[in-house]
Amino acid sequence: MKKKIPLTRNVISDERINKIRDAVRSLKDIAGFARQANTNDASKLTAFLKDPQISSPIYTLPEQINLSTVSDFINQHLQEAKKGEGILMVSEDANSQINAYYDIQFWPQWAASELSGAIRNHDQNIGKGSLGAGVVFRWLFEKIGVDLICETCALDNVRTVNLLRKAGFIFKGKIKSKLPNGGFRPSLYWELHKNQG
Repeated sequence: MKKKIPLTRNVISDERINKIRDAVRSLKDIAGFARQANTNDASKLTAFLKDPQISSPIYTLPEQINLSTVSDFINQHLQEAKKGEGILMVSEDANSQINAYYDIQFWPQWAASELSGAIRNHDQNIGKGSLGAGVVFRWLFEKIGVDLICETCALDNVRTVNLLRKAGFIFKGKIKSKLPNGGFRPSLYWELHKNQG
């Protein structure tokens, strides 16, 4: 069960690898939808993630949510963005409060990515999560140029399972997801290929 993601690993040309890296490095936003998080967002993102109903199901977040750990989380993603291997994005409401975040990891060498994230509690169960995820999935395929999006979720995360099924993801089995603290969490693993989306 302990497998590294993505499970599907298709070799692509150096030219495509560099195009994906360059696309990630040059990212600033998904027009009208989300923008790259920066160090000035640390307090707002901390306030958003403080709600355990938002943060506790997500294994890629820091174990403790506070200004220091969230600042480190943002800085880690800024470094990943420079390498073309990851980006952290946020969406804001009319009051400039964060109402969603998107943590995207890239494996340019396999034209693959993984998206995790969350939306505000009162925006859940009304279709906003599915709409937002759909926007990001299309953007990953069409603008960044990946061929594969992989997703993981906790074994009991029915909401995410339903979202992934509706989006056309194929269930590939159970894996152990590596936690930021070095531990592991059993997860369900899903894949969506460009020609399926």
